Amino acid sequence: MLNGLHGSCARSAGAPSWRSAVTIPGTTRTPLAGLRVVECASFVAGPSGCMTLGQLGADVIRVDPVGGGPDHQRWPVSDRTGESLYWTALNKGKRSVAVDLRSPEGRELVIALATAPGRDNGLVVDNNAGRPWLSYDVLTERRPDVIHVHIQGYADGRPAVDYTVNPEVGVPHLTGPAGSGDPVNHVLPAWDLLTGMTAVTGLLAALHRRGLSGEGTFLQLALHDVALAGIAGMGWLAEAEEQGNRARHGNHLYGSFGVDFATGDGRRVMVVALTPRQWAALRTVTGTEKVFAALEDALGVDLDEESERFRLRETIAAVLRPWFEARELEQVTRELDAAHVLWSAYRTMAEVAAEIRAGGGSGVIGQVEQPGIGEVLTARLPLRRGEEYGPVAAAPRLGEHTEQVLSEVLGLGGAELGALVDRGVIAPF
Repeated sequence: MLNGLHGSCARSAGAPSWRSAVTIPGTTRTPLAGLRVVECASFVAGPSGCMTLGQLGADVIRVDPVGGGPDHQRWPVSDRTGESLYWTALNKGKRSVAVDLRSPEGRELVIALATAPGRDNGLVVDNNAGRPWLSYDVLTERRPDVIHVHIQGYADGRPAVDYTVNPEVGVPHLTGPAGSGDPVNHVLPAWDLLTGMTAVTGLLAALHRRGLSGEGTFLQLALHDVALAGIAGMGWLAEAEEQGNRARHGNHLYGSFGVDFATGDGRRVMVVALTPRQWAALRTVTGTEKVFAALEDALGVDLDEESERFRLRETIAAVLRPWFEARELEQVTRELDAAHVLWSAYRTMAEVAAEIRAGGGSGVIGQVEQPGIGEVLTARLPLRRGEEYGPVAAAPRLGEHTEQVLSEVLGLGGAELGALVDRGVIAPF
């Protein structure tokens, strides 16, 4: 047992002065001010969920092994410095503690942080496999009311990531060009991000329960379960069971009308008509009302019906295509916007970044000076009160707050911290 490990209680109220927490405009405190969460997770799900808790005002203490976890240098990385743009983006606003997780002393420090006393402590999020020393049973021996959210790949404990789960639930066979036989993976780790938000929901629900009953909770959340629940929740499993595999439709919007068109200057736009009003606006601006009225009479259909617009999608696209090909993007933009058509232009990620740098785009993106990299674009919390977003925050350097956290939360003094550094239990900063 380390001397002084339980010598002082953690603060449980008020946002610490060191943290650039998000303040919801119109309130005197951030919603989760004073809450302390210990995060022992890597990659996307756990870090993204805990980042959201931090943006809502919680004190998120990220624990990594000395030298960094498996995601510490994950791509994309900065061409300027080699630092991970991925890691810093997912860990902004947190405090970083680097500990030798293989040593008994290092593990004792993490357990002590996870079970620190105080109403707003005792909250743990992890995705570790093969670490029985950080199990719920071990934690509840120290603090019976601990709330532990454990993220897994599969419910039986086997590992998985978004890029292996997504093929397994069938999504890549719905994605890609019509007529293609090859599966097409998407680059967005959607199930990871949804798992992170589900973990946050579960943690806050368990916290509410603890406030009423004083009881702790152990929650397990598997990435594969989240993916299955997602596709089932959209009716895709029921559809497949009843009708077999859905055919690929390229960029056509399934079940309604929506597809991309090329403009006269070589750009592309996506146009969608989900409702009768949107369909009417598209017909009017393109001057095709009479053509489609004649088509309806000839085929005996009502194109105000979504299903009919989808069934005749290729014919509709062929009628509309010349209008777009005769206009450059600037004119298309002006005329579609004036007619209140639902549409957007295809842009590259670099174009989006350039627009934001030039002062355009959504206020959810801001600029921050990221230690080790320089000025980068980063996201605020998407939640707004009124029309205002909260501030931006930088990510910590690995291990930046190790001594500060151990001093503040566990009451360790300078001599004890120095001895831990000397023994390699914690990383010097």
